[in-house]
Amino acid sequence: MIDDGTGLLTIGELARSTGLTVRTIRYWSDEGVLTPVTRSAGGYRLYDARSAARLELIRTLRELGLGLEDVRRVLAGERTVAEVAAAHVVALDAQIATLRVTRAVLSSVARRGSTAEEMTLMNRLARLSAAERRRIMEEFVEEMFHGLDLVDPDVRERMRNTAVNLPDDPTPEQVDAWVELAELVQDPGFRAQMRRAAEFNHADRGQGAPPGASMWFAKRLVQLVGRAREENIAPESPEGEEVLRQLLGRADRADVLERVRATHNLRLARYRELLGVLKGEPVRTFEDEFGWVVAALEAHPGG
Repeated sequence: MIDDGTGLLTIGELARSTGLTVRTIRYWSDEGVLTPVTRSAGGYRLYDARSAARLELIRTLRELGLGLEDVRRVLAGERTVAEVAAAHVVALDAQIATLRVTRAVLSSVARRGSTAEEMTLMNRLARLSAAERRRIMEEFVEEMFHGLDLVDPDVRERMRNTAVNLPDDPTPEQVDAWVELAELVQDPGFRAQMRRAAEFNHADRGQGAPPGASMWFAKRLVQLVGRAREENIAPESPEGEEVLRQLLGRADRADVLERVRATHNLRLARYRELLGVLKGEPVRTFEDEFGWVVAALEAHPGG
């Protein structure tokens, strides 16, 4: 305290009393968040007890991560501490989410021994904003069903619900799954496959068919073929022919074969598996059952 009876403090005395450096206090003064009360005859900045209290508030706000502009607005009464804190929580949540993705990407790179090119691709795809990731999936589903008004509503809704995003705290395996899924749904060949499957669904449904009707065949197939496989019935055997008869009746077998191949293949199975990884839920693709039907139809084309 300067010895003139005013009770004012020099910047050095203020620094010693608060534990801050002279350089920090001078910087905050220069930025206009801690204005000196006055200056000495020699031009030195002088502060009072209220300046010390204000300095403590500035330090607290800065330690919480607030920028100087937010600090200035709080001190000026333009915003309350609660308002600034709430806004800062939102910003911190976004930073934390980014750091979690970064950690998962690096863990995946370390585990896989990825090349620099693979790491760059993984980082680019994984670090897309949530909105950008959602757009990729929604555009894929929209292209799949565009103009196909008769597609089973249950199928359409299930596809929309599977347009998943990265979890907030993804595992390295989920980062891998998202990167592979993003590449898959942007691949023109895979899009064409999915579009073809939707076109078959559209063509097979009549006006007024109840939602979910197209799922009946798949459920019936899994049930009958699952039982046949448990009984070790080979698809090319006479017993396999009987299973086909129960499943298909008088349906055109060549037409059924084309549809099964379009809707159940290795890439579609992988798509479903990736969705399961992202959701943290195991997914049964029933590819063994559908593969059995394909083999049976190839062995018994005429019925």
